[in-house]
Amino acid sequence: MSSLFSPLQIGPYRLAHRVVMAPLTRMRATRPGDVPSALNALYYGQRASRGGLIIAEGSQISRSAQGMPATPGIYSAEQIAGWKAVTHAVHAKGGIIFLQLWHVGRISHSSHQPGGGLPVAPSAVRPAGEAFTATFERKPFETPRALETDEIQAVIDSYRQAARNAREAGFDGVEIHGANGYLLEQFLQSRTNRRTDAYGGSIENRMRLLVEATQAAAEVWGADRVGVRLSPFGVANDSGEAEPLVLYSRVVEALGTLGLAYLHLIEPRASGAGQAEVDHQGVPSAAETFRPIWPGVLITAGNFRGDTAEAAIAAGQADAVAFGRLFIANPDLPERLRSGAALTPYNRGTFYGGTEAGYTDYPFLGV
Repeated sequence: MSSLFSPLQIGPYRLAHRVVMAPLTRMRATRPGDVPSALNALYYGQRASRGGLIIAEGSQISRSAQGMPATPGIYSAEQIAGWKAVTHAVHAKGGIIFLQLWHVGRISHSSHQPGGGLPVAPSAVRPAGEAFTATFERKPFETPRALETDEIQAVIDSYRQAARNAREAGFDGVEIHGANGYLLEQFLQSRTNRRTDAYGGSIENRMRLLVEATQAAAEVWGADRVGVRLSPFGVANDSGEAEPLVLYSRVVEALGTLGLAYLHLIEPRASGAGQAEVDHQGVPSAAETFRPIWPGVLITAGNFRGDTAEAAIAAGQADAVAFGRLFIANPDLPERLRSGAALTPYNRGTFYGGTEAGYTDYPFLGV
């Protein structure tokens, strides 16, 4: 029977344990340029462990893909150089690191966009809530501009180039962010995709962009070094589908034919956990629901503790568990979970923006 500390093969990599660091937006890239810095390299290096997998934070694939201030990109030479220091720090500890490729779509603000233009989306449907502006203010979301059909290929090309850049930066693979109400999920879901072209209407059409972006990354890396993250029952960033089981069963089946490194599912009980303390009740388990139709490695994430993660692995519901907030506050989380040591509580007020406080100053065991 597998446990949280059994080895696991993901693509060409053999993990020493199944405690994965989830991708976490922290808004600490250097501006201008949204470039990873030495501070970011220290942060990731602290959380690396021999044979452990880190999925680095969502990184915009182009300038127009950005939706929050001081989030890193993976489209410029300076950003590639900055990420090289991060991957070196992780590899020096024997760790494995994938980069999450990110396009936020409508979850943006014109202050982030080239020339102050409107954010793009599958359709001109304004999200509820407020955006983070380029100056860290909160303002109501704007109505996005619907992408023209002939613009979509450029988006796919941006995923492909971002995958190339991640390889140049020394990553071990990439994860396609198809969750949490961002662009690829906006295309998947009927409430945000009202298109009538080849990228709208039927489920096959709505999932076309996700599949093509994933295939573009696989052309660069090989499919066994590409993962995909989904939130099938999530409600983050004004997302949601009337019949998610029908949609996501088809999506998971389609992705399952590609030979990917893994599928990474966010549990619905934790949807929106980055913004507030949540524990949604009466919701299904994403891992339990889609495990029977996913043929490869399955990573689950969302409000797990050490004991519940161990139970999920032992029951075969998932092959690995990704931790977010606990990894923020416990840079040596795998060792703490292995030994049963106490966990340091996280400080939500330091999640987004800032410098060392709440980022690289959390204690290690015995310090």
